[in-house]
Amino acid sequence: MSEKEMNVGNEENICYLEDETGKEHKFEVIADIEQDGVMYYAMIPAEESEMDGEFCEYVILKEVEENGEMSLVEIEDDAEFNKIADIFDKLFDEEIDYDATSEKK
Repeated sequence: MSEKEMNVGNEENICYLEDETGKEHKFEVIADIEQDGVMYYAMIPAEESEMDGEFCEYVILKEVEENGEMSLVEIEDDAEFNKIADIFDKLFDEEIDYDATSEKK
């Protein structure tokens, strides 16, 4: 999936992305950030978002304007991707309360 279009549905934080073959996929936006004037989104497949407490790998897409329309695309530059992935990783690490997690065991 190299280029994707974002169509926000009626459900909060749910969007539908179309891959290069025209197939539509349902994703949940779990976080977004603005960095250097560009919006980035961390998303998980919506079906996997219902997995209680289990690890779910997320994808990162950036918002670009093409021909007057906004699209979400994969980050092709490795340095840019690593920078944004580090920001999201730190954000998600801060959200985990390790003390609460260890008390449940």
